[in-house]
Amino acid sequence: MNSLINVGLVYGSTRAGRFCDTVAKWAAAQIAAYAGFILVSIDPADLPEKTAQERIAVCDAFVIVTPEYNHGYPAPLKALIDSVGAEWHAKPVAFVSYGGASGGLRAVEQLRLVFAELHAVSVRDSVSFAGAWEQFDSSGALRNPERAQRSMQTMLARLRWWAQALRTARATTPYETAA
Repeated sequence: MNSLINVGLVYGSTRAGRFCDTVAKWAAAQIAAYAGFILVSIDPADLPEKTAQERIAVCDAFVIVTPEYNHGYPAPLKALIDSVGAEWHAKPVAFVSYGGASGGLRAVEQLRLVFAELHAVSVRDSVSFAGAWEQFDSSGALRNPERAQRSMQTMLARLRWWAQALRTARATTPYETAA
């Protein structure tokens, strides 16, 4: 079995001029630097639904980059999640969130409920950027990266463990849901 883990980096926003690109670019660099991961970009702003479904299907794990809009996650992210079903089953999902005072944590808590319904496993550790617009400079670099990088390393270690364990389990015993 291939030891490389396909990690889908899911963009949570499709707004014009979105800040999601800045946060996702940072997350992508962190994932690319982590040994054993292959990055698969899943951006609902520029992917047809069929292509998004194919990319979700090949992934062993996911990192969702989501803003918090009005105490929740964006509708295009919900549409992407709901556009497939079994492709999410028995796979781990981790979160990088951003926003104002809460750093997107309210959106993440709602997403944990959604992914539980889809038989996905949410990783407890996450990365959150409160006041995100002040944390990144104009080039997209974090002004003080140490804490976020440590949090991301912890989250990716957990994501890798779950991805390997669940991939082995899916290969050994196909995951089935009750009809």
